[in-house]
Amino acid sequence: MDGPMSDVSEAELTAFADTARAWLAGRLPPRADDAGRSVAVFHDLPFDEERALLARIQHWLRTRFDAGYGALSWPEEYGGAGLSELHEEVFAGVEREFETPGRHELTSVSTALIAPTVQLFGTARQRERLVRPLLRGDELACQLFSEPGAGSDLAGLGTRAVRDGDGWIVTGQKVWSSGAQFAGWGELITRTDPDLPKHKGLTAFLLPMDTPGVEVRPLRQMSGGSSFCEVFLDDVRIPDSLRLGEVGGGWSVTLATLGFERGHSGAEVDLGGGYAQLAEDARRLGRTHDPEVRRLLAEVWVAEQVATISAQRDREARRAGDQPGPLGSLRKLAWAQRLKLVSEAAAVVLGPRLIADAADGGWRWTEHYLGAPGYRIAGGSDEVQRTIIAERLLGLPPEPRADRGVAWKDIPR
Repeated sequence: MDGPMSDVSEAELTAFADTARAWLAGRLPPRADDAGRSVAVFHDLPFDEERALLARIQHWLRTRFDAGYGALSWPEEYGGAGLSELHEEVFAGVEREFETPGRHELTSVSTALIAPTVQLFGTARQRERLVRPLLRGDELACQLFSEPGAGSDLAGLGTRAVRDGDGWIVTGQKVWSSGAQFAGWGELITRTDPDLPKHKGLTAFLLPMDTPGVEVRPLRQMSGGSSFCEVFLDDVRIPDSLRLGEVGGGWSVTLATLGFERGHSGAEVDLGGGYAQLAEDARRLGRTHDPEVRRLLAEVWVAEQVATISAQRDREARRAGDQPGPLGSLRKLAWAQRLKLVSEAAAVVLGPRLIADAADGGWRWTEHYLGAPGYRIAGGSDEVQRTIIAERLLGLPPEPRADRGVAWKDIPR
């Protein structure tokens, strides 16, 4: 999806940034001080307000796309600019200088995860129907992956798809589907052959969420919002024309989407709070002379600088033609740990105010504290990331797997 990067000069990127900045300045106000920015990890909004937020974000996506800034590294056939990922990163950096309508998990999933998966595995008709609309914000799509009995062991999922003439009948349950209550489409992973080992009997589909038999139930999170949903599938009929990839090839589709997700996670620089907000609250509360506060503020600052340097290193590697590979897991793990570190620092900076004094900024940090653990699970748990790093990056022996080569139906549950 990206154009050549090794041929991109610094002068070209600088000129591109100046042009983008001028375009953005004519449409958005300058960004306010980060110290006053919301630190919530997940939204805590009533249904109508969250839908209105999504509408504003979709409008901005369309504005960017129509101006040539919405799919910079995508081929022109999908409305992209055919530029490099470096151009995309430069634009994202410049855009952070301005006040955008905000962010939402569903738009990120639609544009950064599902659109490239459809482009990679979809038929010509599927790509024509969905890729451009997803990138432009006209369509929204969620992931229908995890299940109550298959989270980190995603390949163990049990939602069944049975062939029926020119279609499939799907029955099962999905959970932790971000934004499913607002999505028009879902990327659905099912089991089509229980007689094969768990990784080989899976098939992916593109599911219109208004299909009869689909029921979406938002889940109330401890942070207050309902970003996640459970989705029930009761004899849902899907035409074979909406199958994504080959029959039995669902694990390859799944891995591709997860790879996009882990690579995208490290780019979520504005998610939750950070050093700027912590330092501001420490100064306001007179806590900057406390040695433990100073130590934690320093750790957060160092973690953010390391993340910046890592991002620069990744850019240079991609510029040289390298593929991200298991480094995506490393970045995702570091990102989740950084969110946890910020929570720990907030608890020390605020002390009892974290839960008892909303007027002094405690509640906004509670939203961060309660929301941050979710990203130690989302996109693959910390344990899964460590296994990938150990086996694929460090070359350590793989963990013993008793279910290797065993038919899914014969695996004890």
